[in-house]
Amino acid sequence: MHDDHHHHSHDHGDGHHHHRPTGNHHHPHAVGHNGPAGKPLQWQTPHLPREHAPEPADPRATDLDLVETAFLDGFARAPDPSSFLRLAGIPFLGETTDGRRLHLLRVETQDIVDVGAVMPLIGGAGVTYNPLPAKLTSHRRRLAFVYHDGNGQRPLDFSEARLLIDRSAAAEIAMPGQ
Repeated sequence: MHDDHHHHSHDHGDGHHHHRPTGNHHHPHAVGHNGPAGKPLQWQTPHLPREHAPEPADPRATDLDLVETAFLDGFARAPDPSSFLRLAGIPFLGETTDGRRLHLLRVETQDIVDVGAVMPLIGGAGVTYNPLPAKLTSHRRRLAFVYHDGNGQRPLDFSEARLLIDRSAAAEIAMPGQ
């Protein structure tokens, strides 16, 4: 029988100790207890089997995240959004590697703040909800470039939009006077 009044942890083979909140006691741990300091914790993400576990972070992905963050900050304040898009290498008329043409309709930004977390109960019979203290809330921003592909809207992320072959100059020649 397990006594829920004891502090306990379980090593899951990943070098981290994970705690199951029961509501009967408090774990006074600092930010970064279950992960690297300064990185947001995703308590609501269940452990995945090894074959579904995410791959180690690629430094280029971190660099791209930094560039995307800089784009978000600059685009929000840009007096000329069209010029800003050109400087960032985001085509107004892009072409995929398979020859599909995409026309940029809009840029969408979204601020997201996680203020609570859920954890599945043992046995899968529900979840436990916990509001997050201020130091554990996470702030994220999302960016999408919404293109039209001839049939409908198609949102692309920053890296996908930058991979498009830029055919914007040809479109400007075809539609003079803009």
